[in-house]
Amino acid sequence: MNETDSIIQTITVYIIPVLFAISLHEAAHGYVARYFGDSTAADLGRLTANPLKHIDPFGTVILPLVLSLLSLPALGFAKPVPVDYGRLRNPKKQMAFVAAAGPAANFAMGLAWTILWVILIQVFGLSPDDFFAKMAQAGWGVNSAMCVFNLIPLPPLDGGRIVTGILPMSLARPYARIERYGLWVFIGLIVLMQLGVLTGFLVRGMHFVQGIWHLLVYPLQLLFS
Repeated sequence: MNETDSIIQTITVYIIPVLFAISLHEAAHGYVARYFGDSTAADLGRLTANPLKHIDPFGTVILPLVLSLLSLPALGFAKPVPVDYGRLRNPKKQMAFVAAAGPAANFAMGLAWTILWVILIQVFGLSPDDFFAKMAQAGWGVNSAMCVFNLIPLPPLDGGRIVTGILPMSLARPYARIERYGLWVFIGLIVLMQLGVLTGFLVRGMHFVQGIWHLLVYPLQLLFS
């Protein structure tokens, strides 16, 4: 297989898992925000799994593809769902729940892809090298990467907003100001991955999350064995 064929195969295997991992991550933020009183995302039509409503050409397509070709976790981002924290009933406390909704959605999707992989392999008898089995593997890989990466405790990542919601106000305010440098934080983290400084943490975190999924689907594997 030449390099062009390899790139095309990577795109076709990853495109659906990446689009839905990012889109449902963002939609989850909006759903939880609406539950706590902020309907901004709903009013703008962003509470949908339709990837076209969430796609950022660079962050959703180009960046994950480039990272995967570099053998790094296929991270990316979508257009952020707008949240007006001032409209939440208890802004400081509930912003942490809104932030946690994204990684929680990735955890749920990763579990669903793992279940699909078990069904494809053990029920339909597909080879792990089959296209759809590879897509399921890409699904749990992408979602575990997004779940772990977004929990890094630095604004504007979800982990940073969770920390901001937990800290006492005297510490939360200065910590939240890091978010104004969000682009540089993201670039810095990518550089740290490229240098290998952050990669070990991410890979161990991904393996831990995937281990939980495989533990949860083990009874299903026994049922189909």
